[in-house]
Formats: sequence, structure tokens, C-alpha cells
Amino acid sequence: MAAQSEQNPTVFIVDDDAAIRFAMQALMDSVNLEHEIFASGDEFLEKINEQRPGCLVLDIRMPGLGGLELQEELIKRGNTLPIIFITGHGDVPMAVEAMQKGAVDFIQKPFRDQELLDRIREALATDEERREEQQQNAEVNERLDRLTNREREVFDLVVTGKPNKVIAYELGVSQRTVEIHRARVLEKMQARTLADLVKMHMTACFTFTQRAATNASAGVRQIRRTRYIRRHRGRPLTCRN
Repeated sequence: MAAQSEQNPTVFIVDDDAAIRFAMQALMDSVNLEHEIFASGDEFLEKINEQRPGCLVLDIRMPGLGGLELQEELIKRGNTLPIIFITGHGDVPMAVEAMQKGAVDFIQKPFRDQELLDRIREALATDEERREEQQQNAEVNERLDRLTNREREVFDLVVTGKPNKVIAYELGVSQRTVEIHRARVLEKMQARTLADLVKMHMTACFTFTQRAATNASAGVRQIRRTRYIRRHRGRPLTCRN
């Protein structure tokens, strides 16, 4: 098995077929891709560090915890690791279902080594982009945490394009007070322009909506995991559809 690193992306391979695992390991070694190989979905869930970057190459049919069931479990955990499913000829409908649930690709047996490598590299690029986006979202929400209740109210109204005079009337404060809060919002959010604030507001709302949708698909009715947006004592961020 290849040497492992917490920083470098890893190709996680789950397949119950020993011959496939051996061939996969040889292929990963031949191109110096870091990898970990598991004989079952249960073993993968037991040993995986979910914070590590990479992608998952997953057999769709396995005894015990099958590929679709493993995907469902990862969704419930909020794991966004890109998944490439390996399927047989008769498994295409299952692969389509997996794609609808978020898998990035599937490949049918038999396949060429280069075809699989190309898809793995695309999946690794997808994971890198997702993690960068998640980091940016986290930074935006950390800045939101620094706003006072009144600053959050002003922020909510500023991004709608309303002038300071209208915001002052709606909040029952002076226009000068709105101007002061607006300046503080720009400073705390590290925004230079109104357009920057709008983008940050959209980022926060997208994160809220995305997490709510993930919870709903997993059968979770409450949206507890979005509390990093709503956990303030004051008025919650208004996300308009």
C-alpha cells in the first residue's frame, strides 16, 4: 500500500474482489497515486479519516454493505468525498441512481486503465474545488459571527439594494446610525464593495440551503446543522429564494 499523508489526496478503493484490489493497487503504484484499499464498505467506514482529501472508487455490488448503502451512509455523515462507481453491464440503472444522489462518475467493467485514471484525476480536482469552497464558506460564516445583532439587520437590508434612508426608516433609527453600522459591516466582513457583501450573503444562504437539503434527503427533519448561521441571539440571516 502506498505511503499515506494527511495533506496529499488519497484514492480510496473499496471492492470485495481480491483480484480487482490487487490490480487497482498495481495501477495506483504505477502512477504514484496515494491510495488505501478496503475489502468492504464496513472496513472503509471503520478506518477512514473523513477529513482527508481524495476520492472514492467504489464497487456498486458487494456483500454486506453495498455501494449504494455506503454512499447513503456517507451522505448522512455529511461526507462530500467524490465517488466513482465501478459497475457491471447490468448495473447501469443503479449507477444512474448513484449519480442522482451525488456520485461524480461511474465506469463499466471491463475498462481501460487510462480511462479510470482520467476519471480519478477529475474526481480529485472536484474534491479540491469543493474543499476550497468549503473553506471560503467557513471564513464567511466566521465573519458573520463577529457582527452584532443590529449589524446583521443592516447587512440583511443593505444586500437588497435599499438605500440608507429606507433602511433607517425600516429599523427605526437615524440614517447616520445606518451609515455607521454599514461601515462596520464592511470592515468586519472584509468587504470593499456592496457587490462583495452580496456575494457573501449569497454564500451564506447557499450554505444554509445546501445543508437543509442534505438533511432532508437523509430523513432529518430538523436543520440543526445550519445553526452556525442562526446561532446568534438576534435576528437570523434572511435568505430569500
